[in-house]
Amino acid sequence: MTARITISPADYPDSPLAQALKQPLLLGLFLPIQSGGWSPSTLPRTTDWTFEYNKALTLKAEELGFDLAFGLAQWIGKDGYGGELKYREQAIDPFVTVAALSSVTKRIILISTIHILYGPWHPLHLAKFAATLDHISGGRFGINMVTGYAPREPKMFGITQIEHDARYARAAEFIGIVERLWASSENVTIDGEFWKLEEAYVSPRPKYGRPILVNATGSPAGFDYAAQHSDLVFITSPTGAEIEAALAALPDHVANLKARAKAAGREVRAIINPMIVCRPTEQEAKEYHAAILAHADTGAVQGFLAHHAAGDSQAWKNHKGEHRVLGGNIQIIGSPEQVAEKLIRLKQAGIDGVQLAFFDFKPDLDFFGEAVLPLLKQAGLRI
Repeated sequence: MTARITISPADYPDSPLAQALKQPLLLGLFLPIQSGGWSPSTLPRTTDWTFEYNKALTLKAEELGFDLAFGLAQWIGKDGYGGELKYREQAIDPFVTVAALSSVTKRIILISTIHILYGPWHPLHLAKFAATLDHISGGRFGINMVTGYAPREPKMFGITQIEHDARYARAAEFIGIVERLWASSENVTIDGEFWKLEEAYVSPRPKYGRPILVNATGSPAGFDYAAQHSDLVFITSPTGAEIEAALAALPDHVANLKARAKAAGREVRAIINPMIVCRPTEQEAKEYHAAILAHADTGAVQGFLAHHAAGDSQAWKNHKGEHRVLGGNIQIIGSPEQVAEKLIRLKQAGIDGVQLAFFDFKPDLDFFGEAVLPLLKQAGLRI
């Protein structure tokens, strides 16, 4: 195999990614395309997994000037993670969802999570499908390539889980082949360790070198993969969901990631997932948070924790069970001024973007746009 293709859409000044990266802090929305969103709580809310609901959220985020919309992928059995909610049993596929959203949006970047090591995925499939969606969206499509951490997920495809670091080695070969296909103006023949191609070709080639590449990780092997291949890296707090502890730990964590990318001759941006609980006053926000916790679906929380404990993810290992009721990788709870202050401090800690989630997505996103976004603009984080 020849040398890895290093060109990024960010290298094209007119690409959607290059335009988005002009923002001091990228703003993304983590779409609730699974039932229950991020919060196994029975407190009444509008949050819904359906395409129409998520389409409306994406259009609102685009109207507010958000840069990204992001969907997770999961493979889960009947009753989801259990409990009264049957938490996340209903979930639409992010790849198909993003494809549909690309036809109703104009500016926002759309990122889909894909488990590239599950089932029948072949690099040629993804290279062709992604190049097609890249053209449909005008270069606004991104792939969050994940390797999977839970052993029961690959079993659904009739395969056994691959060891943690070996998954990243296999993923590196996969994306290396995909990058070759996107870049080549001739037929490609590859005799790899895991995949083989003979006289393969992809057309049309992507508009800006290749689609946007993302991965979600917190491990050394994942950071090494990200340094070689990703534009955006979806990191997790190494200390858990508590915001002050996260803010203390993130500078070194992010610096480690960026140093690995620099050593590879590349630049990556770190994004993180805050769960936002915001009300006009701190007291109101605390009361809203308390109500969410008071309606915890204990069975669903326990099911989710058991699922995670069975896997080998290194990214969430310091997260506490009690934080799963609200969810999110870090949690920001307070008035608009307090939420804005924490987001400013995340930027100061080296974070390049936030992928926001909410408990009651529609009204909470509306309130964020009305009350918090102007403060971020005043602070110079949004232009």
